[in-house]
Amino acid sequence: MKKIYLVLGTLSFFTLLIASSCSSAKEVVAISDEEKVAFQQKEGDTITIASDATEYEIIIIEPGFNFWLQSIAKPRNYYSQSYMENRNQIFVVNYNQKVMQPMRYDPNLYEQQINYEPNIDYGYEVNYKLYNYFIYFQRKYNQRLGPFVPRI
Repeated sequence: MKKIYLVLGTLSFFTLLIASSCSSAKEVVAISDEEKVAFQQKEGDTITIASDATEYEIIIIEPGFNFWLQSIAKPRNYYSQSYMENRNQIFVVNYNQKVMQPMRYDPNLYEQQINYEPNIDYGYEVNYKLYNYFIYFQRKYNQRLGPFVPRI
């Protein structure tokens, strides 16, 4: 008799565990009115991300990003360079994986791969703008490029 109860108890536990893991809800990102204004910009902003100390450059052509960067994003020196480098590595890996799957992910959002090497010091400015672009991208297009909610 004890064995039957033990087996039923174990099965019930695993059933609850499976059911609870399947019904997890995504956390909704709250978008402010000011941020909505940035997302509704139609005129293309061109941001060049470059560092005088390095030879690396990224050009972002995205309507509203410059406005968002100036008015919504956390100011420079809010995050450490190592924090942004760690997040950028995660974002780049996930972004590039989605670029490689155009039948599954919108190729208009995920156009081309980003070459970001973890062993290269791109400098604070490059990491700051790249990090903030990823936050902007995730919030504007309701995407996830990592296991965490894109907060500002």
